[in-house]
Amino acid sequence: MSLPRYSVVVPVFNEELVIRETYTRLRKVMESLGEPYELIFVNDGSTDRSQEIITEICRQDPRVKLINFSRNFGHQIAITAGMDHASGEAVIVIDADLQDPPEVIPSMVAKWKEGYEVVYGKRIKRKGEGFFKKFTAALFYRLLQRMTNLPIPVDVGDFRLLDRKVCQVLKDIREKNRYVRGLVSWAGFKQAAVEYVRDPRFAGETKYSLKKMLKLAWDGLTSFSHLPLEISLKVGGILALGGMAYLLVVLLVRPAPASLWGNVLLSAMIFLTGVNLFFLGLLGIYVARIYDEARNRPLYIIASRVGFDENRT
Repeated sequence: MSLPRYSVVVPVFNEELVIRETYTRLRKVMESLGEPYELIFVNDGSTDRSQEIITEICRQDPRVKLINFSRNFGHQIAITAGMDHASGEAVIVIDADLQDPPEVIPSMVAKWKEGYEVVYGKRIKRKGEGFFKKFTAALFYRLLQRMTNLPIPVDVGDFRLLDRKVCQVLKDIREKNRYVRGLVSWAGFKQAAVEYVRDPRFAGETKYSLKKMLKLAWDGLTSFSHLPLEISLKVGGILALGGMAYLLVVLLVRPAPASLWGNVLLSAMIFLTGVNLFFLGLLGIYVARIYDEARNRPLYIIASRVGFDENRT
């Protein structure tokens, strides 16, 4: 079988209700392009029948491949593994839940053929999502853009097409706490957007809990901005000056009864101790990330693969 022109990377975590429909729609769209392709599903430690269903599809269609992790390593790591194993000249990343419609892919391919090396999907409308999800997502994208020096586009997820040369750059970057869309912006290259309306989930429930969303936001912020540390320095300076001013007031103004001043001082000590611990924890997070990188553990562990050449590393 000839090498694929396109590789479609699909991270999967407990998507048994939607996998077959995802495959059907992706196959229809990719076949309409009239060029060789492969579908790479990355099973990120699913505990339902996702692995079984995809394995069955692999047996029926040699263009479908499956990577099974030894445990759940996370969405961004699953995307990375798929790109590591992709053979195509263009690599398309799309989630399995069908909120990002596969039918947008031909428009991305057209942009790629015009010479763009990164083509990302830009959401102009998000169906099936509540106000809180929409508001927090919009707020995060805009805050991240203001807090970094990178041109990270707003209202853009991981649904995108990457040229082979961009994937090679990302393959050489082995950061442990990954924020793939930020890494793509950092890498540069000629980029363009394709606008689309994001659909509701086809079936099942979202796998991105509030906790996971916050972690992704934190990874994006701490990976591409030193602003939190700069804020801690400024706040520390302001509090120090405020403490000195307060001391001068106490010395120059007739003090109130001792019990009142004792309570005031106790409150100030508690407040300053809390602030100190907060920013110490913030600094600790950056140090912990340095420790993660120093240990140099693999990003993921593969338990098994289906559909790949076994001689391939």
